[in-house]
Amino acid sequence: MAMSSIRDLGRREILMMSAVLAGSGVVLSPKLIAAEAALQRTPDQILGPFYPLSEMPQTSDLTRVSGRSGRAEGQVLNVMGRVLNLAGEPVRNAKVEVWQANTYGRYTHPSDPNPAPLDPNFEGSAVLATDSEGRYRFKTIKPAAYPAGPNRMRPAHIHFQVSGRQDKIVTQMYFDDDPYNKTDPFLNSVGGAERQALLVKKMIEPSPEFERDSKSVIFDIVLFMG
Repeated sequence: MAMSSIRDLGRREILMMSAVLAGSGVVLSPKLIAAEAALQRTPDQILGPFYPLSEMPQTSDLTRVSGRSGRAEGQVLNVMGRVLNLAGEPVRNAKVEVWQANTYGRYTHPSDPNPAPLDPNFEGSAVLATDSEGRYRFKTIKPAAYPAGPNRMRPAHIHFQVSGRQDKIVTQMYFDDDPYNKTDPFLNSVGGAERQALLVKKMIEPSPEFERDSKSVIFDIVLFMG
């Protein structure tokens, strides 16, 4: 794509292209991103009751548990993106903590009352760090929606807690095709434009570096200062 055509792209398209091109070693300049897209801080979401009690493993592959030979059940999902500040600059070496329910909608947490089965090959949490361009990537399983009360379901989501050098954010990534999005009070606690920043679209990733039949999503996170 010629540089002149980048000016026709919106904020989300620029950030998405930046993350995708990163896999091939091509990186869009943070100054270009800042100039072409007015960034807004990613909306806050609740930490939730199932933040892991034990230390999160340092891994980029949540589909396997150290010391076990099995593989987690469910749709393999590649989650990738960048952590940026409001100026569009990469937040280097940011701490990225992620945790989620399994393919049945249950957390590996003793307080989760969901009767859905646990997966012995899925602990559902990890901690990683962004690289020099603010990029992160991990492989996981697409989580399922789960009951959050007698008449309410929480849509599928992945929790993020990102700590930069100067500030921190707690947020959640949702899937735009989830039927429970429209009734979720936490997702809908933010306005329409902000809410869109929390929604991702699944896409088939043709790159040979990704597992066959896996799907990929891009989720960029914007901090104030970084």
